[in-house]
Order: sequence, then structure tokens, then C-alpha cells
Amino acid sequence: MQQPTIVTIETPSLGDRSYLAHDGEAAFVVDPQRDIDRVLEVADEAGVRITDVFETHLHNDYVTGGLALARQLGARYHVNAEDEVSFDREPIRDGDVVEISPTMRVRAIATPGHTFTHLSYAVESMADSEVVASAVFTGGSLLFGATGRPDLLGEEHTSTLVHHQFASINRLADELPEHAEVLPTHGFGSFCSAGSTGGATESTIGEEKRANPALTQEEEQWVADTLAGLDAYPAYYVHMTPANAAGPSAPDLDTPERADKDTLAARIDAGEWVVDLRTRTAFAAGHVTGTTNFGLDGQFSTYLGWIIPWGAPVTLLGEDAEQVDQAQRELVRIGVDRISGAATGGPSNWTDRPLGELQRAVFADLSQVRHHRPVHILDVRLAGEYEDSHIEGAQNVPIGELLERIDEIPERELWVHCGSGYRASIGASVLAARGRDVVLVDDGFGEAEAAGLPMTSAS
Repeated sequence: MQQPTIVTIETPSLGDRSYLAHDGEAAFVVDPQRDIDRVLEVADEAGVRITDVFETHLHNDYVTGGLALARQLGARYHVNAEDEVSFDREPIRDGDVVEISPTMRVRAIATPGHTFTHLSYAVESMADSEVVASAVFTGGSLLFGATGRPDLLGEEHTSTLVHHQFASINRLADELPEHAEVLPTHGFGSFCSAGSTGGATESTIGEEKRANPALTQEEEQWVADTLAGLDAYPAYYVHMTPANAAGPSAPDLDTPERADKDTLAARIDAGEWVVDLRTRTAFAAGHVTGTTNFGLDGQFSTYLGWIIPWGAPVTLLGEDAEQVDQAQRELVRIGVDRISGAATGGPSNWTDRPLGELQRAVFADLSQVRHHRPVHILDVRLAGEYEDSHIEGAQNVPIGELLERIDEIPERELWVHCGSGYRASIGASVLAARGRDVVLVDDGFGEAEAAGLPMTSAS
């Protein structure tokens, strides 16, 4: 019996995956990102025709490309019949079976928990009247060693959804064979995940039955642990479900208008967001004063969407056109379509004003300097990370709360750190753009204790 070929389409900056499955001729797509040219390229390389597009749920962390893809190809677009949407779709419900080809079909399985209307999709192969589920697309339901979080629809629904999630995970484990491959959309750094996925890149139903807490713990214990582990999620999430219910169009990826030195200066002086896409090392060495650093070497769109006020104009600064193109592509995935302009090159191409610099240090430097002068340690990690372990006396202002709580941060020499340096660079640049005296601690948090810094731990 020939099994379908499944191609994974990664979106690391959002911690998500989309999928294309085919039998050599016909294909279907699950949870496509908005930049659908990547999906079309995969289908073209495989020489297959996409007949169907499936959504596991109305996504909370990105704008879907499903409707635009289906319309462009004339494919059937399957969205839960219970979802309130403003476009025509193929309504699909629990137990419905969609025939993709004579040897491949998709069966919908209701798996509420991440949302009330969440569906998973078992891909089944047929031969000699035998039906075998070889894989299941689990969206934000069953993840690798974890589950999708149940709190994204509001606190008032969390208790109900978390119990739904437990039941849904156990339903998948009960109904599907142990060899069936588990193919989630979330869980690779996505804030849609509840619990740690442990860096796993593949799994099966059998492996999850042996290791996933939702399948090894009693319900009440699992619910308590899941709720206790929930932390903040990006502010832009609130805009995603309405955008997906409205039926998003294909993105505009035309090159943004070029911004010259005078234009950049005027936008910075007006308090607009001018974003330097280079690495934090390059930014620290020399940057246009008043710009902020969201490097493309990390979860760029996640943190930009979290921090910058929704709808605010954004201008991009990249070393070359490729960087600007990448940033623009990442931003349209979360519905940031308004790119005011862009410039390429380096700081000397962007301004005639004196350049700003950002001092970089490691935790060993912080350990030493504390003995010589008073400094203020600012920890921009999530509250849960801080509670687990932090430097004594450090102030915790999670990166997503930095703008609204900036008045709580004292006007002193600030040493800003996170878990690795990426979030700290964003935070330090935001503070420096507002005239604060900052030092970027560009180091792994695990080095803090080794450097002799006094620590406080939850344990």
C-alpha cells in the first residue's frame, strides 16, 4: 500500500509548519501561511495538482493563505462548518471524509481545546478495500510532547477549553493507530504551545501515548499543570482570528518605496518605527540613533508584532534588498501590510547624523561592574522564566510589556538581559531610542550563575 508523500513547509520565525500531502498526482494542503508562493513552488517541484485546502482552525498567530490559495487554484477550501466566516467555503464537520484521489482521503476529527471548533485531519490510504490512517494533521491540538494552549480565546473560556483539549488528545490516541505520524502546525517555538515540545521534530501516536503528559497524567493533574504553565502571548494575536474569519487576500510583496536620509530623519523625529534588521552585533557597533533593532536572525515577526502598536507605520533598514524582502514577507504573515518604506546598505547610507552605539557585555562583566558602581539589572524575559530563576535584585519587565511599563524603569545605567541576547537587544534598542543609558548583556542566561551573580530560584 503506497503511503502519501508529505512535504513540510517550515516557518521558523513563527514556530509553525504547513503541509502539502500528495500521491504523485493529486495533493492537498493543511494550514498554509499567507505567502502562498512557497506552497505553489513545492507543488510545482513535486509535479502535483492541489485539489483541496484544509484549515485546522481559525489561526491565532498568523494570517492564513488558505482562501487565496484555494481561489487561485480553484481548489475546495475546507473550514469548520461552525466557524463564523464571511466567505464561501466547503463546510466540514466531525466525521466528514473528503476523497482526494482513488487512494487517498482525509477524515475530519473534532478536537476542540485550542479553539472550540478545532479539527484534526487523518490522512487515510485505500487499497483492496482496506483503510489505514498513516498520519494526522493536528494543528494546535496534539503537539510533540505538549498541546496547543487553551487560553487564546479569553480567560472566560480557558477552563472549558482546557478540559476539551484533554478529551481531544485522548480521542486521537484512542482512535488512531500507534504508527500514525503526528503532524502539528504549532509547537516549534510558537507561543500557541502549552508546555515544552522539547525540540522534537517528529513523532507518532504511539510515541505521544508514552511521553505526552496529556496522555500519561490524570486529567485534573494535567489541567492544573497546564494552567499553571501558561504565560503571556504576543499582543498581535488578538487581530489574527478576525482577519482569518474575514477572508484574507493574497499579500502584496511589491518592493517598498525607497526612503532616503531626509525621509528617515523625519520619520525618526516624528517618533515612527524605523527598524534595523541587522544582527544585534552589527547594530551595537553602529546604528542610526532613534532606530530599533529587530534582527532577522531570531523570531523577528513574533516580537515586532508583539511590541509595535498595531497599525503603526514601519520603515525597514536592511543590508540589502534580500533582507528587506525577507522582513516584508514575515510581516505580511501576521497582517502587517503597511510598510512605509525601506532603505538598504549601512548606517552611513541612512544618515549624516552621528551614529549611535550600544555597549555589549556578558554576565561576567556584569558580575564585576556591580562591585564598582550601582547599576540596574533589567530582565526582559517572560514572567514565568523570571519566576523560575533570576538574578537577585533584577527588575522583570517582559519584552512585550516594555512600552507600557517604561516609566517603571529607573533613569539609571541599565544592564538589559534575556535568555540568549535576542530579546535583550530589542529591549535595549527601544530604551536607547528613548534616551536611556543601556548596556546589552549579549549572553546565555545559564552563564549568570557561573559568573558569580547571586540567583533566586523558585525551587
